[in-house]
Amino acid sequence: MTRNIIVIGGGGHAKVLISILKKMRTYQIVGYTDLHNNGRVLGILHLGEDGILKEMRMKDSRLSAAIGIGNTSLSRKRMSLMKYLEDLDVLLPSVISPDSVVNEDTRFGRATVVFDGAVVNSGARIGDCCIINTNSTVEHDCVISDNVHIAPGASLSGGVGIGENTLIGTGSTIIQNVRICGDCVIGAGAVVARDIGVPGTYVGVPAVKMDRT
Repeated sequence: MTRNIIVIGGGGHAKVLISILKKMRTYQIVGYTDLHNNGRVLGILHLGEDGILKEMRMKDSRLSAAIGIGNTSLSRKRMSLMKYLEDLDVLLPSVISPDSVVNEDTRFGRATVVFDGAVVNSGARIGDCCIINTNSTVEHDCVISDNVHIAPGASLSGGVGIGENTLIGTGSTIIQNVRICGDCVIGAGAVVARDIGVPGTYVGVPAVKMDRT
């Protein structure tokens, strides 16, 4: 039996999420919420702003939601939305594309999304509200904390650890067994070969911290 699900957000990230949900055939997409009415998004109706969720949850005790906000500047917003949805007792399933490769002995937290072409290998542990974006790789035994965005084409070698609220940029590479603390941004194409223990933005090959001068 399919469950009703609402997509939070109506931009490009939400559009891809809607496509994945359609392919899964597990959920009936009721609509999307957004501050702006973007019209139909891949045929899915705009329901209104997030405030409508309380009313909809009262009508459907098994209502689910998927957070379709991928803008990296709004990563904290994702977590605040998750808390709001938790308070409403809305279900927050992980959404895993059938066109990704997810091997055995992997775990995913609530509201985490795995996009097309991503590879998540055995032993990986991924927290709540994460994005494993298109064609990214999370190798064996990686541990990814809450609210981490692994951007398209990024590659995490085996045994990597990523702290919360961190962005691993497009096409970047994290060498095996490296640890990256929370609240970091790893720039596009960067190569992280050593542990990072200080929050900040890191760019280059090998990656170094940007000076704020």
